[in-house]
Amino acid sequence: MNGSFVDLVDLASERLGAAVVAANDDFFAPKERLLLASAPVWREGEYTERGKWMDGWETRRRRDLEEGSHDWCIVRLGAAGIVRGVDVDTAFFTGNYPASCAIDACDGPSPTTPDALAHASWRELLPRTVLAGGTHNLFAVDSATKATHLRLRIFPDGGVARLRVYGVVVADWERLRRRGDVDLAAAENGGAVVGCSDMFYGSRHNLIMPGDATHMGDGWETKRRRGPGHDWTIIRLGAAGAIRRVEIDTRHFKGNAPGACSLDACAADDAAVLNQPAGTPGPWHELLPRTPLQPHARHAFEEELRAAGAATHVRFNIFPDGGVGRLRLFGRPR
Repeated sequence: MNGSFVDLVDLASERLGAAVVAANDDFFAPKERLLLASAPVWREGEYTERGKWMDGWETRRRRDLEEGSHDWCIVRLGAAGIVRGVDVDTAFFTGNYPASCAIDACDGPSPTTPDALAHASWRELLPRTVLAGGTHNLFAVDSATKATHLRLRIFPDGGVARLRVYGVVVADWERLRRRGDVDLAAAENGGAVVGCSDMFYGSRHNLIMPGDATHMGDGWETKRRRGPGHDWTIIRLGAAGAIRRVEIDTRHFKGNAPGACSLDACAADDAAVLNQPAGTPGPWHELLPRTPLQPHARHAFEEELRAAGAATHVRFNIFPDGGVGRLRLFGRPR
């Protein structure tokens, strides 16, 4: 894939609570498959009573082929945010993909009814754009306003396997501050994993996803390190704050959990923490000294934490390598 936006959070991830809430038609394949976390698959020779089984959303063939006729579906994003790019994935749709698509957005209350969405004030994010079949169709989006829902329009009909919506979460910090301590690193609160040394087996983004990891592939896991050093990942907090409690979950990692970990914190920007010259101390202050970890266990640290002031970023170091399901960084937002 190309497109730098694919390293951002998928705002349409089911794990964040996204859902397809309405569609004008899904005769051949249900709209709910559009947001499945798994990659699309092909089932050779499998048919339903309506036709070939397809892993995605597919509408019937239109016969009212007037200019502009199209099918549509509406997605409630899992977290409100600013969209930076989309992937309209037409995997395995080779003779039945749409000729083109367009995407609109609106900012409204969530949850809301399909009828209310039908009368919402929609703005165009992606103008009508030609699609290719059997591939990832990556489109950058130039947007500066928050969206809670997207409307995918396909012209005139056809099938789309998956829709990924990459962007930046816009959290309601006025509301979150009233809760006291919150998970400052959580993806749904605007946290983002902005860099890591390695993620050979499991994506760094999994560390801050909602809920518990369901298996090893649902966490962050590095390859086996054969040289000196250790692995690390850097999290930009959703809001600056003082971290008062840390939870590290290695469940499911029974033979490949790290032997130990440590945490550093700083108040800086992405460039300062990601472009630090080798061998320099950088802006970091120790938050949690190097501490042993147990396999397949939940760890909580509070009294062990050292005062580091209000932080914008946290570096999670694991020694020497391995896998962790979830990292929670609870604190009071500034």
